Amino acid sequence: MYAPQGDTHLLLGALRHVGVPSGSRMLDICTGTGLVALTGACLGASDVHAVDLSARAVMAARWNARLRGVPVTVHRGDFLDRSTGRFDVITANPPYVPCPDRERGLARAARGARRSGRAWNAGEDGRECLDRLCEAAPRLLAPGGVMLIVHSALSGPHRTLGQLREGGLEAEVVRRSRKPFGPVLRRRAAWLEERGLIEPGQREEELVVVRADLAPRG
Repeated sequence: MYAPQGDTHLLLGALRHVGVPSGSRMLDICTGTGLVALTGACLGASDVHAVDLSARAVMAARWNARLRGVPVTVHRGDFLDRSTGRFDVITANPPYVPCPDRERGLARAARGARRSGRAWNAGEDGRECLDRLCEAAPRLLAPGGVMLIVHSALSGPHRTLGQLREGGLEAEVVRRSRKPFGPVLRRRAAWLEERGLIEPGQREEELVVVRADLAPRG
C-alpha cells in the first residue's frame, strides 16, 4: 500500500484551493489510504467514491472512513470498471514512475509487501495508467466538473495536457513542487539517465498537479 507522501499532499493542496461544491459527487482514483477521498467528503462532497487495485489499500481506506465517521464508498478494482456515472470532482494519484520492463514484471509476480511496486511502477515512460486516465476523463467528468491529477515531470506533463485538450477539456498545470529522489528513483538513476529522462547527475524530480475542466452545458 502507498502511504501518503509529498505527491498526496500536493494534490490535497490543489483540491483545497479548487474547492469541493457542497453536495457534489466525487471520485478518488488510486485512493491508497483514502486520505484525499476523506478530505473531499469533509470539504463538502456528499457522494464520494474511492477506488484502488490493492486489497490492502481498500481495507485501509474503508477502515479510515469508518474510524472517522466519513461516508466514503471504497471499491476494489480498475477505475474504468468500478466508476459508474459522471463526477463533479475527480482526483487521481496514479502510478507514474518510469520502470524497466523486467523490474515491473518482478513486482507483479511478487507477493505481500514486495508487490508494493505496483503502487508506483508505470511502464518505461511512466504513462501506463496516465494515458488511460486522460482518455477516460471526458466521459468521467460531469459538465462543469474538474479533475486533478498529480504525477512526476519525468512522466511528461506536456503529454497529459495534450491528451486532455484533445478530449475537449481545458487543462493546465496548477501546482509544482521539487523534491529529492526517494529510494526507488535513486536505484533507477543510471537507467533514467540512459533513457534521457533525467540529466546526468540529476537527483531531484518535479511533481505537478494538472487540472482539467469540462465546460458546463449551454
